[in-house]
Amino acid sequence: MFESLGKVVDRYEELGRLLSDEKVIKDRKEFIRLSREYAEVGRVVGAYNKYKKTEQELADSKELLLDKDPEVRELAGQEVAELEARLEREENELNELLLPKDPRDDKNTFIEIRAGTGGEEAGLFAADLLRMYVRFAERRNWTTEIISSTQTDLGGFKEVVLLVKGEQVYSRLKYEGGVHRVQRVPETEAQGRIHTSAVTVAVMPEADEVELDIDEKDLKIDVFRSSGPGGQSVNTTDSAVRITHLPTNTVVICQDEKSQHKNKAKAMKVLRARLMDRLTRERDREMAEERRIMVGSGDRSERIRTYNFPQGRVTDHRIGLTLYKLDQVLDGDLEPVIEPLALHFRAKSLRAGESDNGRSD
Repeated sequence: MFESLGKVVDRYEELGRLLSDEKVIKDRKEFIRLSREYAEVGRVVGAYNKYKKTEQELADSKELLLDKDPEVRELAGQEVAELEARLEREENELNELLLPKDPRDDKNTFIEIRAGTGGEEAGLFAADLLRMYVRFAERRNWTTEIISSTQTDLGGFKEVVLLVKGEQVYSRLKYEGGVHRVQRVPETEAQGRIHTSAVTVAVMPEADEVELDIDEKDLKIDVFRSSGPGGQSVNTTDSAVRITHLPTNTVVICQDEKSQHKNKAKAMKVLRARLMDRLTRERDREMAEERRIMVGSGDRSERIRTYNFPQGRVTDHRIGLTLYKLDQVLDGDLEPVIEPLALHFRAKSLRAGESDNGRSD
């Protein structure tokens, strides 16, 4: 680990020099890339410096264990125990920071919520999930913006796309992708029977313009009048925008704004994120399989999480976590679910890294 940390410190100093180079400053794409790496490496260097400080304090306290004064030795013993525990925590933190990082963790993120099986009830639950993510963002001082939506007759959503902006957004939301299953008695159910419905959630980091160039010649842009539930026109001008990326046949529709230009700008953001996600998946077959599992077909049997209203229960099936805090979770208190998921996947990465080290030895 310490050999790796020495290389990290060297890289941090090198990045500092590069970011003051005039050639790098003039190259916007390279400057952004190096700035992000500098911030990431800086976190590791900061944790390493903290570790070294604790290590020195521990060495000083151990010397006091040899003092002639019994009271000094007693106090030193207590300090040694506390410092050894702190040093262990800081070493674990360093090991974790040295894991390969997902370069998308700092990105703003699109959440696409689509009603799956369950008809109107699935649409209503899609609206519940939208509110849950908006409330979660508010708790973390993130900002949210609905990019596009298609409502159902009862006020739910067939599809809604939410953009979440803030610090470390994708790092927290990336575990939300998959099929979310709800079990409850619908308002339309006269006999009080519990129905099971499903909603699919896809999570995509926002793509920067410097990361992906889209040729205007590859785009087919149509404008039309926006429509609401049931297909009725809700605007008297052609403000809705449909953009088709011809090489991939990727289609994005945005009609929430009254301005055609605003709808086009929003649609381009979503298109860029979808194309970047597609490109990333093509580069990495394993990621493609992960997304297939995440989105699935919208069938009730393919689920990552179940929200059971009669029992007030939320269960995440990936880690076997069950919480009887349904109301709190749907009100945006997602950390008790997300944090165990993050720990689970970080632990898997650590175990994989240890296995790789064992093989290389």
